[in-house]
Amino acid sequence: MPSFRSPRAQAAHAVQSKTTHGQPRHGHQNSGAIHSIGTERNYSQALAGVTTWLHANHQGNLKNLTPEQAHQYLYERASRVGQKTLDLDRQAMQMHLGHTLDRIASTKLPSALATESRAYTPTQVMEITSQMPANFALATNIALAAGLRACELLTLRPTEEKMASGHREWSDNRFSGQENHVRYTVTGKGGLIREVTIPRDLASQLEVRRLSESQKVSDRGIFRSKAYDIPGGKKFSEQFSATSKQVLGFSLGAHGLRHTYAQKRVSELQANGHSITEAKGITAQELGHFSMTTTEAYLR
Repeated sequence: MPSFRSPRAQAAHAVQSKTTHGQPRHGHQNSGAIHSIGTERNYSQALAGVTTWLHANHQGNLKNLTPEQAHQYLYERASRVGQKTLDLDRQAMQMHLGHTLDRIASTKLPSALATESRAYTPTQVMEITSQMPANFALATNIALAAGLRACELLTLRPTEEKMASGHREWSDNRFSGQENHVRYTVTGKGGLIREVTIPRDLASQLEVRRLSESQKVSDRGIFRSKAYDIPGGKKFSEQFSATSKQVLGFSLGAHGLRHTYAQKRVSELQANGHSITEAKGITAQELGHFSMTTTEAYLR
């Protein structure tokens, strides 16, 4: 079986085959070649996003991109990104295909009118992580899978090393449907220690990054004891937001991953037979805020 090439590698290969450095742009505008280093970089980033979308939707690789798929991608992106970003995606795919694509109008609302939802779609998260260093991508996937705040990434511990706070009454229905996940604890707001679950494949990747000794780190003036070599806190939030803006043209903030978790979990719990009220209450405990009102805000 041939080895899988990452979206970034596929995009870089596609762009490099059309790049001609040292040749002046004047007189060669219609040659189909890329003369600018900036354009080369922008097209690579755009095509990496296209490739991630193709993989997420089981539609093949960039090499086999069709005009029909390209238009579908643009229509799906139209509600999420501005016109400038959408036009860049179209131009990059036109270069790759050697085929003129229809110009699709962005339907993304201005920020003043935009929906209050801060949830990312799974495809959007894949697009973001495809452009991140491995440690940031792992931290993003863990935060999404466990509904973590950015600062809580720095406090991850196996449950046998740190137990959940005993002053709270924890529901036995937490983590319904996640019985095969691995349990950890994190320390959240007000020093509350709660259990979270991480899928086994992500837990295995996390344990590879276990530090031989815990490190004392400062995050926004608060010192935490870090047991794993993954980013968290302000450093993680800033990298996540910057990459989201680079890839999607906007950022909902790393906290948007908790909104995504909340929406996914409420749906999963309902599918497992819980009422909507029960699902919201369980999710509120899993997220560590114990507030039905906050959970409802996350579901917008």
